[in-house]
Amino acid sequence: MFLMGYYLILGSGAFHALWNLWAKASRDRVVFLWSFQMIAVATYYPWAWMALTTHGVSIIGWEMLLGTAALHGIYVLLLVRTYSLGDLSEVYPLMRGVSPLAVPLIGVMCMGEHLTWLGWGGIVLVVCGIGVVGGVTDPRSFFKLPRATLASAIAVGVVITGYTIWDKLTLRYVPAVTLNDVGNLANFLVLSGPALRVGRRAITREWRANWSRIGLAGVISPGAYLLFLLALQRLPLAQVAPMREVGTVFGTVLGVWVLREAYGARRIVGAGLIALGVLLLGVFG
Repeated sequence: MFLMGYYLILGSGAFHALWNLWAKASRDRVVFLWSFQMIAVATYYPWAWMALTTHGVSIIGWEMLLGTAALHGIYVLLLVRTYSLGDLSEVYPLMRGVSPLAVPLIGVMCMGEHLTWLGWGGIVLVVCGIGVVGGVTDPRSFFKLPRATLASAIAVGVVITGYTIWDKLTLRYVPAVTLNDVGNLANFLVLSGPALRVGRRAITREWRANWSRIGLAGVISPGAYLLFLLALQRLPLAQVAPMREVGTVFGTVLGVWVLREAYGARRIVGAGLIALGVLLLGVFG
């Protein structure tokens, strides 16, 4: 069961990095994200509905699904707002660094889970690696950010923490594929306003330029989170949440080699720290 969970995390990270690569290379990221969420909802709906009717969902399950939709919708809204307020190198370490540390703490203190000292060391390496990838040379620089930017980035991290824990609990009542498609639907609805405001021409240009990637991302993106949810069913939350950041490793390698992004050496070092942290968590956590 452990090896299967580990492979699911690796697959999830690879898929996540791939669709993020396509999103970075798109003409209009909001339109690209909105478009493939629409594909995702339609693609996974038959499977999600079949699983829902076969499994049967209690009132508590429906309430948990509503909570999932709300949290994922809030996450997308905050993400768009945060990227409009600050540069990627400023907000990325805060957004991605909160969850790998906060989720294990909650899992250990509130859910009776356990981590070894090497596991905690792995978490520290993951968080430090995220900081290196994001270009953090002095943690005190965060306090120099405008308050709105700082608050928005931290809020994204808090919501990631929230939906990770909430989805872990929701899996007790709802099939993973149904939970996943509800999150996709929430993302699509929330992004509809910003996407439609850019106008029909911008949407048409994006589809003409990237229709194949939009279609593939509509399958790969929800597939990445579905693999993560399946891993959540098999491994402790305290391990799975930090290990999810293995996607940053794949994303860094693709960004440096494919997109020729700057600061390649520094980002490879950061990705190496994350990879080592994930390895420690997976083997000794």
